Amino acid sequence: MTNIFKSYDIRGVYPSELNEEIIEKIGHATVIKLRAKSLAVGRDNRDSSPSLFDAFTRGAMDEGCTIIDLGLVSTPMLYFASATLSVDGAVMITASHNPGQYNGLKICQENAIPLGLNSGLSDIRDIMMKSNFKKDGERGNMTTRSITADYHSFLLSFADLHDMNFRLAFDPAHAMGVLELPIFHQIKNIEIVGSLYDTLEAPGTCPHEANPLNTETLEELSLLVKEKKADMGVAFDGDADRVGFVDELGNPVPMDLITAIIAPEVLRRHPGATILYDLRSSRTVKEEIEAAGGIAKECMVGHANIKKHMRETGAVFAGELSGHYYFTENGYAAEMGALPAILIMNIMASSGKKLSELVQHVSRYAHSGELNFAIKNSAALFTITKEKYADGKLDTLDGIKISYPNWWFSLRASNTEPLVRLNIEGDTSMILEDKKLELLSLINLVK
Repeated sequence: MTNIFKSYDIRGVYPSELNEEIIEKIGHATVIKLRAKSLAVGRDNRDSSPSLFDAFTRGAMDEGCTIIDLGLVSTPMLYFASATLSVDGAVMITASHNPGQYNGLKICQENAIPLGLNSGLSDIRDIMMKSNFKKDGERGNMTTRSITADYHSFLLSFADLHDMNFRLAFDPAHAMGVLELPIFHQIKNIEIVGSLYDTLEAPGTCPHEANPLNTETLEELSLLVKEKKADMGVAFDGDADRVGFVDELGNPVPMDLITAIIAPEVLRRHPGATILYDLRSSRTVKEEIEAAGGIAKECMVGHANIKKHMRETGAVFAGELSGHYYFTENGYAAEMGALPAILIMNIMASSGKKLSELVQHVSRYAHSGELNFAIKNSAALFTITKEKYADGKLDTLDGIKISYPNWWFSLRASNTEPLVRLNIEGDTSMILEDKKLELLSLINLVK
């Protein structure tokens, strides 16, 4: 039962690992941990989500908590509710881009502060395991609330397209990104020229995974962009807290380069502010932040880690290689599904440049993308890697990152899967390929 508590959320196969009985207990435990008198609760479109919603809210209301039922929402919409409604926390029933047999919970405190394993989830787990919940005292009630109109209005306030017209294509993968699309319909300068899988259907209905980090999932969108002569393609993951982009030529845009493109636009509104980027990101990101007058800070991977670091440093924006983009305008720091696309259009409109031209400007180095390996003994791999590259600059913020004047690599154990993740960047493609072969040989020694 405890294996469903992951680093950043609760997630497992339904109903063998995670079911109504377990989720009802988590409902009790969440209210006890947060001392919550009210919670906003939303859900995705999985077949199991309605019954798990009922179970969680039953447990929470038994503890005297008032539930605000948000209905079907994207995760950014839930964060917006947490930040704008007078509630003690919010819970999203979702398993993001995982297959349909999975489900789970994302839990946050007021103002969209997330609970990770080291920041509250372990306490909920322990309360659930040790407590014998009784239905004592006054039971809480439930009200319904739609935050869609307010959320859309808030995002629309960021649009500044200078009367430039845009042709856009979308792929929400039959998932919660469908609820982000009406925002673009409301911007008069935008024509949606194509939209793939744009109805809410059960996971598995879409022929590809709802995961824009995997560029294979962007192939149909790339073809659509070229066919319709769109200025940009936009794809969302399962719960719409991650977003990926395709330029007008049909090329997927590396997600760290999106951070580099967006950062100067954020700094235009927040001069001299701090911006975070995860340690897998290209050196371009740091260079662009500093060139625009900002303070660039590298941070650990993972949304709970990054949001915590944003609160600690006062950062106004952060970008992650996985396609999470975090803004302080949504609570203390949270994703806003459609906002990165709106900001990119603002930049295109003010600069007069196409997306491919913006990407070209920040494409200075050769990056491997994230490479994943199933390793039985990751500790042994880290040890021999540090020994081999002892002459490089070592950083142990998250796994190991070793840097040289003309290349760097990071090696870290995944917090969500039994994998080791490798990222490499070199000044040239030749350096990248040479170092990639070198590191792969090392990995194969302990694989």
